[in-house]
Amino acid sequence: MVIQTNMSPKAIVEVWENTTTIFEKHNIPLVDKSLETFVGIIELTILLKELNEIVGSSSATCVEGG
Repeated sequence: MVIQTNMSPKAIVEVWENTTTIFEKHNIPLVDKSLETFVGIIELTILLKELNEIVGSSSATCVEGG
């Protein structure tokens, strides 16, 4: 699974606890709102890259349908 913009920080941390450090680094609260609703596009791109790197996920590891 790849971490995506429609996921909330709270849900991401519930699945991947080690992502907490990335959210802390970027001063992003662990809320139920999706990332795309309150993170700017440039920061969002950087954030998604860091989050997916820390969990070892990429578009290459994501298969259609789950």
